[in-house]
Amino acid sequence: MLDRLAELEREYADVEARLGDPELIADQGRYQEVARRYSELKPIVEATQALRQRRGDLETAKEMLTELDGADREEMRAEVTSAEADIERLEAELRLLLLPKDPNDAKDVIVEIRGAEGGEEANLFARDLFEMYQGYAGRMGWKLEVLGSDPSDMGGYNEITFMLKGADVWSRMKHEGGVHRVQRVPVTESQGRIHTSSATVTVMPEAEEVEVEIADKDLKIDVYRSSGPGGQHVNTTDSAVRITHLPTGIVVSMQDEKSQSQNRAKALQVLRARLLKAEQDRIAAEASAERKGQIGGGGRAEKIRTYNFKENRVTDHRIGLTLYKLEEVLAGEL
Repeated sequence: MLDRLAELEREYADVEARLGDPELIADQGRYQEVARRYSELKPIVEATQALRQRRGDLETAKEMLTELDGADREEMRAEVTSAEADIERLEAELRLLLLPKDPNDAKDVIVEIRGAEGGEEANLFARDLFEMYQGYAGRMGWKLEVLGSDPSDMGGYNEITFMLKGADVWSRMKHEGGVHRVQRVPVTESQGRIHTSSATVTVMPEAEEVEVEIADKDLKIDVYRSSGPGGQHVNTTDSAVRITHLPTGIVVSMQDEKSQSQNRAKALQVLRARLLKAEQDRIAAEASAERKGQIGGGGRAEKIRTYNFKENRVTDHRIGLTLYKLEEVLAGEL
């Protein structure tokens, strides 16, 4: 491990020097790539330097321990214990920092939320989930941009697609993908009975154009008039865009923007993300034949998390965690 750390320290010094190169600064694409690598290396180098310092402190303290007595000896013995604890902690921290990184960690994400089982109540819950992530994004200092939405008749969402941009977005959001189940009395229920509904969340890393090449011949593009819930026209021009990727059958529709070109650009952005995720899922499935997709069939039995309003409870079924703070979680305290 020490050889590897020394190698990374040399790379860090080289990267740090390159960040001041005017030619690199002029090329924003390459500059961002180098800056990203600098951010990856910095915590490793800082922990390495701290480890080297504490090892030196330990060696010095052990040498002095043989020359001291009384209260001074006790004080130095405490320093030996402290240094040994710090060394153990720093070595464990470095082992984690040296683990292979998720290739998507530096990416922004595209999130799709859809009402699943439960009719209009599922669509209303989809809106609750969107507002939860909206609150979380605000707490994390991320930028949220709605790419497209399909409002339901009662103010929920049949579907909403949005992008999150910021530090550690993928590493924090990737485990949100799956079926989210809600247990509560729906606004559509007159008898006060608790119903169980669900919404699905899909989290995809944003794909660069160079990562996913899409040939024009593989696309079927339809344009039509945008409409709101209940079929109410909100636009009198054919600005909405529906793109079908013929090789895979993936369909992406966008209508939120007034411009056809803007809707087309957003649809292609989502299509690239879906294609990248599909390819990454295919590779992962080959490595693990038993792996299941994030959202399965959207059924309640496949849930990853349950939100129970009557008991003020949120349960994550994958890690066995239950919190009795539903209101806070739905406000974005994830």
